[in-house]
Amino acid sequence: MTSPHQPGAAPPPGCPAHAAPPQQYPTAQPDAQTPVKLYGPDFAADPRRIYAQLRQYGALAPVEIAPEVTAMLVTDYRAALDLLHDDATWSKDSREWMTTVPPDSPVMPMLMWRPNVFYADGPAHVRYRDVIVDSFKLVEPHELRARVHHAADMLIQRFGAHGEVDLIADYARLIPLLMFNNLFGLPDSYSERLIAAIAGMLDGNSPEEAAAANDAFTTYIMELVGAKKAQRGADLTSWFMDHANGLNDEELIHNIILTMGAGNEPLANLIGNALARMLSDDRYYNTVTGGALTAHDAINEVLWNDPPLTNYSAHFPVRDVFFHGTWVRKGQLVMVSYAAANSQFDTTGQTGPGSGGGSHLSWAAGPHACPVKRHALLIATTAIERLTAWLSDIELAVDTSTLQWRNGAFHRALVALPARFTPITPDQAGATPWHNRDSGPTSSTRSEATSTERQPASAR
Repeated sequence: MTSPHQPGAAPPPGCPAHAAPPQQYPTAQPDAQTPVKLYGPDFAADPRRIYAQLRQYGALAPVEIAPEVTAMLVTDYRAALDLLHDDATWSKDSREWMTTVPPDSPVMPMLMWRPNVFYADGPAHVRYRDVIVDSFKLVEPHELRARVHHAADMLIQRFGAHGEVDLIADYARLIPLLMFNNLFGLPDSYSERLIAAIAGMLDGNSPEEAAAANDAFTTYIMELVGAKKAQRGADLTSWFMDHANGLNDEELIHNIILTMGAGNEPLANLIGNALARMLSDDRYYNTVTGGALTAHDAINEVLWNDPPLTNYSAHFPVRDVFFHGTWVRKGQLVMVSYAAANSQFDTTGQTGPGSGGGSHLSWAAGPHACPVKRHALLIATTAIERLTAWLSDIELAVDTSTLQWRNGAFHRALVALPARFTPITPDQAGATPWHNRDSGPTSSTRSEATSTERQPASAR
């Protein structure tokens, strides 16, 4: 017998919903009137408090993701998995929903339909996904690691002699844009345009800013495609173009837009959040057993506790559906909260393997799970290891409690991460970021140095 809490199940006998037309179905609890805001300084400062409030509604809760834009948010781990694996009940096509919200809404660039892998269902989705997966397979791990080393060394050269740095603005946000701008085949001179456009789309501080950012991003992509049509290269754009699945121009542009957007800002947040955790937690330098935790450990903790993309996976039911105790109308926007689902089983502020929650959902799950997470993990891990290898005594320059988080319903991102370290210069003895890059310090070298030399940061 089908459980009423399974996706797509009929309501239980005697449920008032049997006699209620769809527009009268409750969206959460009968007394729920005002959706909870997922934007603004209150949510940015303490999202865990908001998620705890949302769980009072059950597996789904009514939220407002921007002025006049509401959604149902899945906060339950099992419900999230059921939704993400059920592509028969849930569609990714947002076109019908788009007619119900202001066209100039700041969230529209993140949710508007495009002919790409994110908004496609069935065979179209498989066709687009194959292009992305097959093209990224042509990027060899050792080559990708070398590209990260080059980008990291170039950035460290800019601030190494200063002894201080904002690790968000001057490192975490620049590494991904340098990497993806390069992997897609454009010179570094285009990088600043790329990061400004993607940040504006995610922040969405006003309709005008969001629209301008979307236009700037589209212009960047059009110039990229034009350059590669004129001359192919060993890059993702050219491989997308030449794939056997034969994307037309519109499909090509929008799948590049999706891949570029998904690969930059969330990856920057992953690097930044992991660095913040490493520099504010002494476990990453000295432990009872004498071994320091690694960049990989920090990234894993971030993916559980502060995922860089917190609420997304936009879905729309193809019919009215009774889902985990809540009626959802056909075409209604339903999003998954990776952060809330990850922390559902947590009572200590620290989630992770063994907490009772299985695997984290920060890469989503099911047919629309991130197709290139191995590449993202390699970039993030290598970027952190390269930074902390060259700057072995780096520490926070402010108290952890003063760090501020950016507004936005979709991401978990620091405004800034001020740090200080012993300055390095190109004329000092030994290897430096200016010379001998391939023979630079390794993570094992850093572990030895930090276990004997580094003292707890006085700013913690």
